[in-house]
Amino acid sequence: MARLTEDAKGVYVIAVTPFTDDGALDLASVDSMVDFYESAGVTGLTVLGQLGEAPKLTAEESRLVVERVLKRLDGRLPVVVGVSAPGLAPMRELAEAVMGAGAAGVMVAPPWTVRTDDQAFSFYQSVGEALGDTPFVLQDYPLTTNVTIAPGVIERIVRDVPNCVMLKHEDWPGLAKISALRAASGSGAMRRISILCGNGGLFLPEEMGRGADGAMTGFCYPEMMVGVVEAYGAGNPDRAHEIFDAYLPLARYEQQQGIGLACRKYVLAKRGVIKSAALRKPGAKLSALDIADVERLLARQALRLKEIGA
Repeated sequence: MARLTEDAKGVYVIAVTPFTDDGALDLASVDSMVDFYESAGVTGLTVLGQLGEAPKLTAEESRLVVERVLKRLDGRLPVVVGVSAPGLAPMRELAEAVMGAGAAGVMVAPPWTVRTDDQAFSFYQSVGEALGDTPFVLQDYPLTTNVTIAPGVIERIVRDVPNCVMLKHEDWPGLAKISALRAASGSGAMRRISILCGNGGLFLPEEMGRGADGAMTGFCYPEMMVGVVEAYGAGNPDRAHEIFDAYLPLARYEQQQGIGLACRKYVLAKRGVIKSAALRKPGAKLSALDIADVERLLARQALRLKEIGA
């Protein structure tokens, strides 16, 4: 599999991790999930992300998930693996293992101990050195990590850390950050790297309009993200917004803190993508009222999609 580069674009869906009802890893559902994402038209997969419940997996389970995804895809799509860890040694160990198995690149979020601009730069400089020639994604998700990385710091990282090839942009609000980074690369102040956006795709049309290359996030209907990115690529932003609007109520509901992932897994199980909607403990469960909300949104979404011919 070719390695991740600054030219990456499209939709790298953040994959869920399937479990059985009793919390065991469900490798058979990993296969069906991979098949589903591929059939939805995604460009690549990202596994062991925060909404892939990576912190709940053992080291052996993490290895098993990555190997199963790579085996199922057999090189047809690139795979990025989250390797964030408190220390560089376990990060490097996992990165070497997954790259050896055929991953295209890895993703690294900053630890909560990073507080200043210089600390953010030093951390990613150390990551670049520890990973050697492995290409990596800088995950900028301050709503979860509580680490804010200013555009100027990202510019500095990109200039000085050559194996940083992508920004997973999840700042909120963050449209100005995309504009600033694209202006910097346009003026030659930094390399132009890939920018793929997160936050469940809630701002994807606007992010594409600011110069993003696509999405790296999860949603129970990845078809939405694929449709938006393809429409923008075809020079039809109005169609991109039309597709986005049809899915927005459900995407909004799925972004709730606490039950969002439970909602995503519920819909994926309903669609037959995974066998069980279970999250590994500790994890939220949908109430009967939550499920009623989701079912209502699904029904309205189906009507809207029919109206727009999508």
